[in-house]
Amino acid sequence: MLKRDYDGQNCSIARALEIVGERWTLLIVRDAFLGRRRFDEFQESLGISRNVLTERLGRLVDEGILERVLYQEHPKRYEYRLTTKGRDLHLALTGLRQWGDTYLSKKPPKVLRAKADKRPVVAALIPEGEAHYRVDEVELVPGPGR
Repeated sequence: MLKRDYDGQNCSIARALEIVGERWTLLIVRDAFLGRRRFDEFQESLGISRNVLTERLGRLVDEGILERVLYQEHPKRYEYRLTTKGRDLHLALTGLRQWGDTYLSKKPPKVLRAKADKRPVVAALIPEGEAHYRVDEVELVPGPGR
């Protein structure tokens, strides 16, 4: 069990897991990347209880990964949008999904591809400062069957 304090530790993975390491949290972020924004969309997609979803969305807002945006005045209703900090999780989620597709999936994988030329894209380590695709330059599409 990880300690909740980090005295004497310098582990960015442990610190990141304290924010996004809970199962529902990453699935909410995944759904946000898939275009879901409203509470009911997340709840329907995930089958998560309303109280757990409320708690996780609140934590993601508090951590600056999602922002609440008013979309209806009477009654007040909000949607949740990824912030820059949230969009920066795309690489981590892509790597995790591709690892799962390789080692765990029984279904045909999804393929991340560049919108411009439709070439497949993989999560990878690149030299700092080198060009890379932005989140809005790629799309997730069904891949070939296994």
